[in-house]
Amino acid sequence: MNKTKLRKYAALIARCGVNVQKKQDVLITAELDQPEFVEMLVKECYRAGAARVIVDWAHQPLTALNVKYCSEKVLGELLDWQIQKWQWQADTLPCKIYLTSEDPDGLAGIDQKKYAAATAKRSKTIKPIRRRMENKYQWCIAAVPGKDWARKVFPGMRTSTAIEKLWEAIFTAARVTDDPIAEWDKHNADLAKRCEYLNALDIRELRYKAANGTDLKVGMIPEALFMAGGERTQGRGVYFNPNIPTEEVFTSPRRGEAEGIVYSSLPLSYGGQLIDKFWFRFEGGKIVDCGAEQNADMLREMISLDEGASYLGECALVPYSSPIRESGILFYNTLFDENAACHLAIGMGFTGVLKDAEKYSDDEAHALGINDSVTHVDFMIGTADMSIEAVCADGKVVSLFKNGEWAF
Repeated sequence: MNKTKLRKYAALIARCGVNVQKKQDVLITAELDQPEFVEMLVKECYRAGAARVIVDWAHQPLTALNVKYCSEKVLGELLDWQIQKWQWQADTLPCKIYLTSEDPDGLAGIDQKKYAAATAKRSKTIKPIRRRMENKYQWCIAAVPGKDWARKVFPGMRTSTAIEKLWEAIFTAARVTDDPIAEWDKHNADLAKRCEYLNALDIRELRYKAANGTDLKVGMIPEALFMAGGERTQGRGVYFNPNIPTEEVFTSPRRGEAEGIVYSSLPLSYGGQLIDKFWFRFEGGKIVDCGAEQNADMLREMISLDEGASYLGECALVPYSSPIRESGILFYNTLFDENAACHLAIGMGFTGVLKDAEKYSDDEAHALGINDSVTHVDFMIGTADMSIEAVCADGKVVSLFKNGEWAF
């Protein structure tokens, strides 16, 4: 792979993704797939002024072994040093970079019920500490190719060729051009204009319809804003881009206000396995029924992690002509596939979408309708014929999407 492009990508993540500040610590989580790139990324973080860069290495096969051999009790425990590490993050607010490269099917065959229960237990321990950090630190999710992931995206190719092609696909989706940061400045400006228009409408409800059977109404929170692209941390006001790539304009809906049925339009990679051709039916805002042609049991586990896991936490608008959709590539990775189509998410909502969010406590944000959960899972629903209408506070109905594209 062209090292110049790799360095530009690393600089993009460090300077435009998390926007490392002088003397700030950086915490990177990465699989073992691309150590050379991780080294480049560490260097770029230091060049941006980082005081300390820590890399936490992960390895999906080790996760599978832990699930197999550890008891559910042990698997769900956090040791004192692990809790202290989370507390250190809440105290110091380091930049956090997540490099995803996992095999979409890498945890197939594990005991999903055991894994889900342990994940929920750990999440409950972490949750109050994470709340102290929410909206106050810079974070970014980006991707590098893993060999198994590359073979999944480009089947039938030699592994080395598949990895090269996946690198190129990542660069294209992430706008790694001669001047990636300038490209992201233009992209963020366009997304900001769309948010400005949507927020001026004072939307109270979104209505989704598609020929595949999707017919869903979702209530909006009057105090919530549509957001996109970069955002600012509370307190310090540091601008950063949490997802590279991103094409979405999103908000969090009002908990308890969703009625109808919605069908997936792309497979979902969740917990190291694929869930495909699935649907949810909502009543009173809650999922009351669901089904899937592939991994239906896992789907039910996903929406049962806690009470909030069966309510919506996000509504995201993405045109069907998104560059990621037009690439013709199914990435089997939510970071990319969610930006190929309109999507929803079950679980945790974003308190940061509330206007003047810093003035609300968590309890106040949840009282306004932001959903609370230990999980947040995006799933794709956008189709070539999807229509989305907005019902405004004054009763006016405005078309937002027609035939899968922006209607304005």
